[in-house]
Amino acid sequence: MPPRARARARTYDPAKTRAAVAAQLRHIQDAVRGLDEERLGAPTRTGGRSVRELIARLPTEAEDDDRLAARCAELVVRTDDLAAATGLDVPYDRQALATAVRVLADALAAKAPGGSVELRVPPFAVVQCVEGPRHTRGTPPNVVETDPLTWVRLAAGRIGWDEALEAADVMASGERADLSGYLPVLAPDGDIAGQSGFGGR
Repeated sequence: MPPRARARARTYDPAKTRAAVAAQLRHIQDAVRGLDEERLGAPTRTGGRSVRELIARLPTEAEDDDRLAARCAELVVRTDDLAAATGLDVPYDRQALATAVRVLADALAAKAPGGSVELRVPPFAVVQCVEGPRHTRGTPPNVVETDPLTWVRLAAGRIGWDEALEAADVMASGERADLSGYLPVLAPDGDIAGQSGFGGR
């Protein structure tokens, strides 16, 4: 049998990604305007940093186009951190959220290569992952499906697998559909599946 062709790496349009980063930064700036000292000093789930510190460390556009998508993903994660710490309803730019979901899904596929599990995060991403029998047609035997924000939180380690299952925020079917051993995909230093430039500020 010929060797299986490797999946082509996903690409991101630099102009669209820069626009998404800029739009998400504006959403955050609008949301935090007028925060009082008490909320600025509130702790976040990012290593005990305060809201003020989180805002000061927000990622901006990367000079290198190769790092733009990772920066965008980090910004979406930090937006969710900010909302959790302050109770603010911070909007998500659709392109920024889509980019974050895809970057983090691809990071899972890189961390757990294979084709036995299908991760679905509608409407933004579908990836195959986890070593084992490869699915080729029909309904996959092992499927994980969740919404975009739940996926971002799982991939970033903001919620646990069991917690998401118990809350019915994740649907997992099949004997290989437990992804807990592969999550989060962010390393303790913030890097995403070995990509430098993610969270390195």
